[in-house]
Amino acid sequence: DWNIKPTNDVYIIKNQAIEIASWGMIAHWSKSDDEAAKSQSSAINARSESVHEKPTFKSAFRSNRCLLPATGYYEWASELGKYKTKQPIYISRDDNKLLAFTGIFQSWTSPSGRVIQSVSIITRQAVGQLALVHSRMPVFLPRDRWADWMNPKINDVEKIRSLMDIPNPEANLGFHPVSSAVNSITGSGPELIAPIELGEPETLF
Repeated sequence: DWNIKPTNDVYIIKNQAIEIASWGMIAHWSKSDDEAAKSQSSAINARSESVHEKPTFKSAFRSNRCLLPATGYYEWASELGKYKTKQPIYISRDDNKLLAFTGIFQSWTSPSGRVIQSVSIITRQAVGQLALVHSRMPVFLPRDRWADWMNPKINDVEKIRSLMDIPNPEANLGFHPVSSAVNSITGSGPELIAPIELGEPETLF
């Protein structure tokens, strides 16, 4: 899919297997479908700085960690000065290899008995050129940390947090503005990630 939205199904990798999860963590204490939907919409992402403390996330952070494979992702420019606010930007690796987002997952059972597996993507403060687009970015893991990240036997909070401490996390990443067609809930297709010309972008000064 070229345009995955919050609450859509995404692929996650856990325990050496690929599974499907709904994007946005459903709080384990949700008592109804409405409560679940409300909690999910506010838990699309989890901040790396506080994921180990937040009630919605802390249990999953200790034992239910996963990776989300992606060729790239969209971000909407904030008021940081590089592009006009809300300009959609596509971010991917320069070599077009897959990205590995860090995530946490858990399952919730609805009152009707339906089991829903949901996931949140962990984010961190943006650095380098990405900080000119938005203040946050996903936490990406290099391959040599994947096994430890997905290992539920590693449950020491500080050890887990250290896995997310990556030098130069923006290395090998590039970005370009794309069409506002990505804002449409029905928009999809490879044309969504095609670069567009905006003229000379604004500078920070």
